[in-house]
Amino acid sequence: MVRKIRRSVCPYDCPDACGLLVEVINGKAVKVSGDPEHPFTRGTLCVKMNRYQETVHSPLRLTQPLLRTGTKGSGEFRPIPWEEAMERIIERWQKIIDQHGSEAILPYSYAGTMGLIQRNAGHPFFYRLGASRLDRTICSPAKEVGWKVVMGETPAPHPDEVAESDLVILWGINAVATNIHFLHGVKKAKQKGAAIWLIDTYQNITSSVVDQTYIVRPGSDGSLALGLMHLLVRDNLIDRDFLESHVQGFEELKEKILPDFTPEKVSSLAGLPKETLESIARTYGTAINPFIRVGSGLSRYGNGAMTIRTIVCLPALVGAYWKKGGGCFTSTNTARAFAMNEVLREDFMAKKTRIINMNRLGWTLNELKGPPIQSLYVYHSNPASVTPDQNQVLKGLSREDLFTVVHERFMTDTARYADIVLPSTSSLEHSDLYRSYGTYCIQRAKAVIPPVGESKSNWEVFCLLAERMGFDKPFFHQTADDLINHLLSIPSPMREGIDQKAFAMGKAVEIPLPSDARTHFKTPSGKIEILNPRESHPLPCYLPPYEGDYPFRLMTGPSFYALNSSFREREDLLKKEKAMFLQMNPTDAEAKGMKEEDPVIAFNQLGEVSFFLHITPKVPSGVVVAEGVWWLNHCPGPRSVNTLTSQRLTDQGGGSTFYDNTVDVKLYQE
Repeated sequence: MVRKIRRSVCPYDCPDACGLLVEVINGKAVKVSGDPEHPFTRGTLCVKMNRYQETVHSPLRLTQPLLRTGTKGSGEFRPIPWEEAMERIIERWQKIIDQHGSEAILPYSYAGTMGLIQRNAGHPFFYRLGASRLDRTICSPAKEVGWKVVMGETPAPHPDEVAESDLVILWGINAVATNIHFLHGVKKAKQKGAAIWLIDTYQNITSSVVDQTYIVRPGSDGSLALGLMHLLVRDNLIDRDFLESHVQGFEELKEKILPDFTPEKVSSLAGLPKETLESIARTYGTAINPFIRVGSGLSRYGNGAMTIRTIVCLPALVGAYWKKGGGCFTSTNTARAFAMNEVLREDFMAKKTRIINMNRLGWTLNELKGPPIQSLYVYHSNPASVTPDQNQVLKGLSREDLFTVVHERFMTDTARYADIVLPSTSSLEHSDLYRSYGTYCIQRAKAVIPPVGESKSNWEVFCLLAERMGFDKPFFHQTADDLINHLLSIPSPMREGIDQKAFAMGKAVEIPLPSDARTHFKTPSGKIEILNPRESHPLPCYLPPYEGDYPFRLMTGPSFYALNSSFREREDLLKKEKAMFLQMNPTDAEAKGMKEEDPVIAFNQLGEVSFFLHITPKVPSGVVVAEGVWWLNHCPGPRSVNTLTSQRLTDQGGGSTFYDNTVDVKLYQE
């Protein structure tokens, strides 16, 4: 028996990018634990990753290429060799290109793996092919826009600085489910006497670790931020020196926008009593170094970018941005740590092709012309489950003339609609390079076990496809490690000062922040730009969320036991979650004559979804909550929650509006 401990990285779409220690015996991962030497995650893992070896070696893993033999969606396939799979793909693509042009082929991927090589492996191939380009905006591009409009390229503070704060506001983030390691610093702040608040649309699991939860109406957060600024100005709780030296546009905001956001108006918009608004503003304005951690859910409304922009302005009024332990944290931006143009290779495009927003896949597959999409290649994504307007997505995937290839580890909802399924490696079976969007850590990881069955990595598959398409560029004849070595050979100012020895050993290392990060604002004016004359709305303002025709606002929150549709292969996690519940306030349930665990149907103009009802006072009246994205074969009915979410986009950034939908609820009847 040969036993080894190898380092790796959690590959999932989470801001923490946890360091892993993998125990390997005879080529099999038998235990996964946290790496205590990781600078941020410090040896702890979430409930999902604690038994990651059960995902890697799941009996549900796909181990051979598969060819569809039944109707689309039936999941009926037969195994075929890799050579035959490649031949069939290339033959079909060449026919499509001859008849419709290469833009009739669409890649579809997102963040099933966050490694810089494997996640982006398809870009150079599809650029060279001349395929339609995918606008990968399903998560939180509006959040990024909101920060940049005010702060430009200013780096966010180090997340551990929250430990120095005397008031921590978790605004629209269920940190226990989605950012658990950030709570290390929050806990330290609390031990020092800091107050910890949560502002959200219902009492989620994070409410259990804070001192106070403030429940606001969905989509009203921007009005709350403006209302707090109104009170800060009224009560002279602002830092005039900071505003005069480091902020552009405060006087315009004070004169043109804030007078309209009285406590009375904000109370009617956000749903908080006037006395509560006064108390929040007074506590925030008198705090020494208040710290706001902003989640992504806030940005998934029709007003998402403006909401984030408005919240980001709030710390400027009290000078929190220049105080250690204060300010606002949305995410880190470490893109310049590596020369990603060397991976993406936009220079491989003979001409720029059309761009298709991934949130509108349903419309794209059913309505788009000039040319229509004739082939879809899906990798590290599950659009049949996670993309808005599920009925339209499944209608498109059901087209017999649509040639769909899915590269996956499991028989997901999307894979069941594929013509060819290719088995994919897990993160423990290939090399990659990682950077986090919630910390300043970077880490290199190499394969720690051989591929399971005949599975291949994204990089390997795209190199095989390139070879068969006759792409003769040397780029496609290198390994993932070759490409990583090339990236690391290119100097970057962001990597200066890192522990090179530790990094070379596969340990996570931190990118140091500039010493003047708190006083040097990387905007065109050199100041925090409350007033941004380049925007259609030069000043922050309140934009209402989308209106709906149904009585309940639907919150599609994160699950503690899953990440979107990932981890649904794990029986241990499914048992803990028990069933697909719709949470409802007791008053609303009583009015509808509904009881605990009744089978119910939530519906709107897009479709209907079956749930079991969970009645709880943690959800306010007029709101219903569905946590997590379930695979269809685990659902009580034929559809899952994204049947009820719209293809509408955010105000800026082209993002999803998962949280901006309305529904009604009725009892299920046979």
